[in-house]
Order: sequence, then C-alpha cells, then structure tokens
Amino acid sequence: MTETAPAGPLSDLVVIEMGTLIAGPFCGQILGDFGAEVIKIEDPRTGDPMRQWGRSLPKGLSPWWPVIGRNKKSVGIDLRKPEGQALARALISKADVLIENFRPGAMEKWGMSYEALSAINPRLIMARVSGFGQTGPYAQRAGYGLIGEAMGGLRHVTGEPDRPPARAGISIGDSLAAMHAVMGITMALHHRERTGQGQVIDAALYESVLGVMENLITEYDITGYTRERSGSVLPGIAPSNAYPCRNGQMILIGGNGDNVYARLTEAMGRPDLKTDPKFVDHASRGVNQTELDGIIAAWTSTHDLGDLLALLEAKGVPCSRVYRAPDMLEDPQFAARDSIVTVDHGVFGPIRMQNAFPKLSATPGRVRWPGPALGEHTDAVLAERAGLSSARLKDLRAAGVL
Repeated sequence: MTETAPAGPLSDLVVIEMGTLIAGPFCGQILGDFGAEVIKIEDPRTGDPMRQWGRSLPKGLSPWWPVIGRNKKSVGIDLRKPEGQALARALISKADVLIENFRPGAMEKWGMSYEALSAINPRLIMARVSGFGQTGPYAQRAGYGLIGEAMGGLRHVTGEPDRPPARAGISIGDSLAAMHAVMGITMALHHRERTGQGQVIDAALYESVLGVMENLITEYDITGYTRERSGSVLPGIAPSNAYPCRNGQMILIGGNGDNVYARLTEAMGRPDLKTDPKFVDHASRGVNQTELDGIIAAWTSTHDLGDLLALLEAKGVPCSRVYRAPDMLEDPQFAARDSIVTVDHGVFGPIRMQNAFPKLSATPGRVRWPGPALGEHTDAVLAERAGLSSARLKDLRAAGVL
C-alpha cells in the first residue's frame, strides 16, 4: 500500500467519533478504512479503554488498539468541561458525520442533542449506537454487546443443546451494531445528496442482532417452533457439520445440496448413500441427520485432514479446515488477495492485521496507519479545524481541557 493508492470513496467526509470500546469505534474504523477523515475525541488522560484491553499488553500497549484505532486522528478533549464541549461543537459544526455510543441522554446533558447540533450544521448525520436504542422503556439501561446478543436471540441458539448458551468468541453484537450504523450512515449520505438534510441513525445493539436472526421470529409465529441450540449443526440441514480427521484435526463439510451431496458420496466411495431412501433428498437427509453425520464421521476419521481437503476440493465439495491466526498467515488465498496487510507501528514495528473489506475495484479501502498515540493530533486538528492559536492550546492544556 503506497501513498499513490487511489483515494478512498469516503475521502471527502469528515467524521467525528465520540464514545469508546467497540460498537462506536468499529463504525469509525470502517469509515476510516475507506478514506474518511475520522477525528476521534478521547479523554485526554485515559483515552479509549480499548488502548488497554486484551489478553496481554506487550510493551504496555494493547494489540487491539492498532486495529480499531487505525486510520483515525486522536484528539484529547475533556467533554465533561464546558470548554471541552464548546471545542467538540466547533469540530462537529464542520463535520459530515458524528458517531457516539454513550448511554442515551449523555449528549443532551452536554448540550449536544441532535436538535442543538443540527441547528449549527443542518447537513450533520449523527449515528447513535446504544444497547436498546434512543427510545423505549429500556433506553436508559446499560447495554453491552452480550446483552444485545441475549435480547436479540443469538445467545439462546449458540452452543451445545445440553449446555448453557455460549458466546461466539468475539464481540459480535458490538460489531453488528457498528456495521448497521455504517449502513445507516451511507443511506443517510445518499438522502443528504438529494435533499441537503442530515438525520439521526439510531442503531440499537439488540436490533442489530435481531436483524441477522433469519426466520427465527416468523418460524415461531407460523409454526410455534422455537429455535434451540444445536451445536455445530443446523437442524434439518445435512450434511453440514464438523467431522474428525485421523490426525486429530477437524474438517468442515457442507454437502447438503442434492448435487453436492452426490459428489460427496462419490468421494466417499459410497454411491449407495446417494440412492438410500433415508438420504435420497434434502428432506430425508434432514430427518436422518444424526445417522448420516455418523456415517460421514466414521469415514473422515480414517483420513488425514490434508488428504481429505485435496479429495473433496477435487470433487467440488465445499470443505475447510478450522482456521486459526497461524493458518491465515500461511494461506495462499489470504496472500493473493492481501486479506492481511503489514503496517508500521511506532512501538511494535511492523505488525500484521486484517485489511479493509469489502474490496472496491476503483476506490478500495486501505490501512493508512495503525491506532495513534493518545492526543497525537490534538494540536494540529484544533488549529486547523477550530482555529485555535498555540497560546490558546497551551492555556486549554493547562486548564486540563486538553
């Protein structure tokens, strides 16, 4: 990635990011990946807690921050002080988008309701990310991602049926809320292009999870069936599961379509499974799912993972190893598409992280720099966008505003 790369599709946008942790900042990360100038306002003393989150802190820094803070400018402003609020309003008055994920009411308390902000910037698009949305009886409740995952229905269907609900292993609820906020922002930008008017995006964590829950509500409404935890399978969709290999590894096989299933039986050397009445079509395979999975597992357990992958790929059967970070770094598909890029970090040196997705043919996103140091851009941004002199910056810093 060089500086001669084409400008991102959002390179004409100025985004102010307020808030912390994942839901709001991941929204800012995506916009920054595609060229927006993202100005992140942080507490000048502590910064975003993500700077200290993670299983370990090599060199005293979080490996999480370089990713979620990438392509952003860090400006340290104390929003609890009236002078800090005035500075934030000055920045917002010239911005295209404002992202915030405080508990509903915080922005209003600071004199930054949408009504107040749109009065000085009618074109402003304000993305508000919260646990339960800006309205309703739960609006004031604290709502982290796991609460949205539970209320949206994801936790109940995740895990083994004889165990408590499991989590995905990542903060999927927060990330879904951020992605819905990005979708809302791009839709609002399209509306603004036609009308000149901004608007509010109200992205609730629980609704962002609910939005990807497929037919969970409708199926219950029509049939009375409540979807339950089913482990590594989807009930009635077979074969589609993780199966053991001889060398102790696992292989995922998706062979539930009739044509794909026929190719799987050929690979297994079991043409009888294609015509067996218990497995002859999608419906019958769903009814006899457990038996079919047992037959396939008995077959896969006699082969090494590598041999199975080669055989099934040759037969056109969807399959995969269960990837971990080392597998991704060594895989030729990741390398061919630059799915993982190397970025220079001031403390860690060259570090690798996921690239910007999706890929655009003319104006692709890119990682321009990793998460910045706390307040790294305070003086430059406030001088350029708020017209502050060096003397005024010095006074505000002495007063603890910066």
